Amino acid sequence: MAISASMVKELRERTGAGMMDCKKALTETDGDMEKAIDLLREKGIAKAANKADRIAAEGLTFVEVQGNKAVIVEINSETDFVSKNENFKNLVANVAKTVLAGNPADVEAALALSYEEATLQDYINTQIAKIGEKLSLRRFEIVEKTDADAFGAYLHMGGRIGVLAVLAGTTDEDTAKDVAMHVAAINPKYISRDEVSQEEVAREREVLTQQALNEGKPENIVAKMVEGRLSKYFEDICLLDQPFVKDGDQKVGKYVSNKGATVKSFIRYEVGEGMEKREDNFAEEVMSQLKK
Repeated sequence: MAISASMVKELRERTGAGMMDCKKALTETDGDMEKAIDLLREKGIAKAANKADRIAAEGLTFVEVQGNKAVIVEINSETDFVSKNENFKNLVANVAKTVLAGNPADVEAALALSYEEATLQDYINTQIAKIGEKLSLRRFEIVEKTDADAFGAYLHMGGRIGVLAVLAGTTDEDTAKDVAMHVAAINPKYISRDEVSQEEVAREREVLTQQALNEGKPENIVAKMVEGRLSKYFEDICLLDQPFVKDGDQKVGKYVSNKGATVKSFIRYEVGEGMEKREDNFAEEVMSQLKK
């Protein structure tokens, strides 16, 4: 019988399998939905659906550089154990390369990219069946540079934190990597003071002023104290104002300018930041499985 798009959609929703796998299963079972589900289960492909509601806040970041283009990605898993799995590491690298080549606009478009006669989502679903955990592409960003710029790529703890920096005015990748390493360690919010909004500065100045007054400082010296503390605030959040991690005697801005360069941009991903974390432990998970 003819396999309709609605049938493929229903089977995908019920199993979590990729569109191509669903279409093949329906074709092989002559459109019998239940038999198609059984077939996908037998192949291990339907496992992905059973894990769709689980929390995946572990995983790895990865940076892929090809010429003047680079991408930083975060792929999530349920446990930290999987992030050490070679199959998972290969998955992360393959996804990064595919995304960089395909140049998609967002995650949804990335998952629809072609990958080995199927889609990137199909490939991830296949790996979910093999690895046994929920896996997902959380985010990515593609960056371009000129021939006069340098990419700085750095992965901390094997990819728990990933940074992609771009330095203008130099092609020295070692210098760019040093900056990326600093960003990984210190986690600045901005490159320079110029990027901090006037609203944020005004709010911080107000807080610092009230703090000084609450400490009983004389009003005639409060303004001077506030400006000093505001400089410390900028040092906390602005990359160029921070003492360089490899040489605390100089600021990052000085280190970069001594190399004849400027920081153009940086992106820092930390695995699972802002996501809900698993709170159940292994023993509780085993007990919950035994009760089923």
